[in-house]
Amino acid sequence: MPRAKRGFKARRRRNRVLKHASGFHSARSRLFAYAQECVRKSWVYAYAHRKLKKRDFRRLWIARINAAARANGTSYSRLMHGLKTAKIALDRKVLSDLAIVDATAFTKIVKTAAAAK
Repeated sequence: MPRAKRGFKARRRRNRVLKHASGFHSARSRLFAYAQECVRKSWVYAYAHRKLKKRDFRRLWIARINAAARANGTSYSRLMHGLKTAKIALDRKVLSDLAIVDATAFTKIVKTAAAAK
């Protein structure tokens, strides 16, 4: 009697893992055991970096707002405090976009926030 090699089910499982590993370099995309390890690690990294991406973008927006605020004669913290007291509810993403795309509108917002202090 021939030995059982698991057949279709095992092949389908292996192919599913190898499909996720396509694009990986060298043996990582070809050898099942190695590919499985790399795919699992990549999922862990993907999960972690989805969280880090949010932090990184927030830091970028804050740096841009700070640079634009200093060009208008104030600091980031003073600007944000002024916006809060003036009840201007613009998030950091929108503020940083305004600072880049429409500098005159950003300057008006800075003046409004400074007046509200």
